[in-house]
Amino acid sequence: MSLSRRDFLQALAFASAGGMSLQSNFAGAQVAAQKFYDVPKFGNVHLLHFTDCHAQLLPIYFREPNVNLGIGSQEGKTPHLVGEYFLKANGIAPGTRDAHAFTYLDFVAAAQNYGKMGGFAHMATLIKQLKAGRPGAQLLDGGDTWQGSGTALWTNGQDMVDAALALGVDVMTPHWEMTLGEKRVMEIVNGDFKGKVSFIAQNIKTSDFGDMVFNPYVMKNMNGVQVAIIGQAFPYTPIANPRYFTPDWTFGIQEENLQKTIDEVKAKGAKVVVLLSHNGMDVDLKMASRVSGLHAILGGHTHDGVPVPVQVKNRGGMTLVTNAGSNGKFLGVLDFDVKGGKPVDFRYKLLPVFSNMIPADPTMSKLIAKVRTPFEAKLGEKLATTDGLLYRRGNFNGSFDQLILDGLMTQKDAEIAFSPGFRWGTSLLPGQAITRENLMDQTAITYPYTTVTNMSGETIKTILEDVADNLFNPDPYYQQGGDMVRVGGMQYTIDPAQTAGNRISDMCLNGKSIEAGKTYKVAGWAPVSEDAKNAGGEAIWDVIERHLKDVKVVKAVKLNEPVIKGVANNPGMAPI
Repeated sequence: MSLSRRDFLQALAFASAGGMSLQSNFAGAQVAAQKFYDVPKFGNVHLLHFTDCHAQLLPIYFREPNVNLGIGSQEGKTPHLVGEYFLKANGIAPGTRDAHAFTYLDFVAAAQNYGKMGGFAHMATLIKQLKAGRPGAQLLDGGDTWQGSGTALWTNGQDMVDAALALGVDVMTPHWEMTLGEKRVMEIVNGDFKGKVSFIAQNIKTSDFGDMVFNPYVMKNMNGVQVAIIGQAFPYTPIANPRYFTPDWTFGIQEENLQKTIDEVKAKGAKVVVLLSHNGMDVDLKMASRVSGLHAILGGHTHDGVPVPVQVKNRGGMTLVTNAGSNGKFLGVLDFDVKGGKPVDFRYKLLPVFSNMIPADPTMSKLIAKVRTPFEAKLGEKLATTDGLLYRRGNFNGSFDQLILDGLMTQKDAEIAFSPGFRWGTSLLPGQAITRENLMDQTAITYPYTTVTNMSGETIKTILEDVADNLFNPDPYYQQGGDMVRVGGMQYTIDPAQTAGNRISDMCLNGKSIEAGKTYKVAGWAPVSEDAKNAGGEAIWDVIERHLKDVKVVKAVKLNEPVIKGVANNPGMAPI
């Protein structure tokens, strides 16, 4: 097949943006990449969006969940679709690159075939190319950027701050950033980011007088069109994470304040109003139905890759709601055509970032190498090898979570173990070495303390009920967007559709029922209380490193998952 001049020039431009030189196989490979990433310019307002990269600077494997339950009115609806249900709903053919990017299906074979995804050097090339064809395009960062890796933890987030600046981030809203503490956040916002990145949140106020801590929004003039971007930080930060990190700030959904902010920016001439949100998809869907004047919500937090925006009707018309996945796997491209002072049409594309299809940007590659050099030996130390696939994501458990649970029970001589339902954490293919970097990808937080507690059966049930309500409350405004606490050693049954306090039953340990008044030895980590911080328990990564060095080879782990009632034929759950 001959290569047209137009295709050749586009392919060459794509490669040159990443500093790639012409090779003998360049033309065919680059034309294939160009077609896959060909997103024609549309309209006159252009927004690029990524979220929840969790400090992953390098390409990674990340398995999407096979369990993402929607309960009640959300059953069978986006984002609660997995596997083949997801493919059918979004018109994606099985066995394709898109099928691999968006689902868990045939994950190991597909990952070996298509390679790793993400990586800031590859993202940088893609962003440069898209910006080159979209005058005035803004790059939006949905948060959870400064946390999730060893280097982010050890540099106090500086590696990601520098990378975000090099990537060309224009606007940002936060969540896990807050676990670096108020002082460090303000140091970055008023230092590195000053005059470069608009750090916005309409729902963070001072706890004393209720003053705004950050600018609630930013106005941009894009090709003659006034565009307002409003920030929505994670509403439950002081509950899901330790309160002592942000003692002087309040959060919350702040729906009424959001409506006032929308009205304010429209009064100032905004023709397009977008919410950069870290609410989580279900919260965004409810919010879109209750406030008016938003043209789109570019969301994050729940790590859902949503290729087709949900169009939500409200009293002001319609709001697009989407979510751009996690770990640098995706880049969203939203274009509006604004005529007569209002958007008349839009185009949206959520692009999977396949690292081997996009040349690495040399400037970003040098920055990443510089960041990692002091830590390379520490990051690369091999702790063990895995026989099976290790992953985290899923409502109830993941194989890396199970490894952590097994390590906690073994190393702490506990009958039961709890591990948080975090949604971040990269995946490892069978046969891979488990390095310290891989372990830090699962555990790198600023409150890593392990605990060993004597708990009554009644307390254990209360904990499980509370977390289940955070996940399955029928009102999205009461959901906190994490997954169910992972449980080791103990079995139980859960009915997600039941009412609060009545979802958990049949708790058993070694075949015997858990007794409400009996005490059990329970190991855990990532406590949110200041008392636990002051107790200074051993860091989780030290515990699991010791465990990995003991076992040497991690056999394919059997997940300890609950019996789940009422989910037959639920398209948010697929057995594997």
